[in-house]
Amino acid sequence: MLRNLATSLINSREERIVTTLPKAKELRPFVERAITLSRRARGFADEGSAARALHLRRQAAGFFHAGNTAMREITGKRGQLRPERTAGVSALKRLFNDLGERYKDRPGGYTRILKLGTREGDRAELAIIELVDNPREVEAAEAAKKRAKATSSKKKKGRGKEAKESAAEGETNEE
Repeated sequence: MLRNLATSLINSREERIVTTLPKAKELRPFVERAITLSRRARGFADEGSAARALHLRRQAAGFFHAGNTAMREITGKRGQLRPERTAGVSALKRLFNDLGERYKDRPGGYTRILKLGTREGDRAELAIIELVDNPREVEAAEAAKKRAKATSSKKKKGRGKEAKESAAEGETNEE
């Protein structure tokens, strides 16, 4: 169950999944260990120790399903190509290519759990577990900075006009 949840979290486009709170709490250390392995492998790959990086990649593969290893044929029925990767293989690839690079300077805490309330049918507590520093979050932070910069520049311009007007009014009052 944790392997499926971890695969879903890493492969999801929004980098978040909705599940029950106990499952989310169990999933957090499971996923964080896998991300830590990818961070460490990234460090070994930079140093040139490919054997250690491969070992860490194989350790991380234990966190995901290996997929259909019994499929030996390259083509399926009617000469169609079989799908290249299963969800576990693509999760492993994404983990080592994208997430390892994104979290290379972060010492831990790669996931966040947000409580949603209870589910209507069985009153189970629901939660969202998501990866932090995801592209949606980064984009929102940049937009907030742009808005703050635009409003501060408008205020500065406005203050200049008000200061000139009040100075002009002060001169007319003195005459």
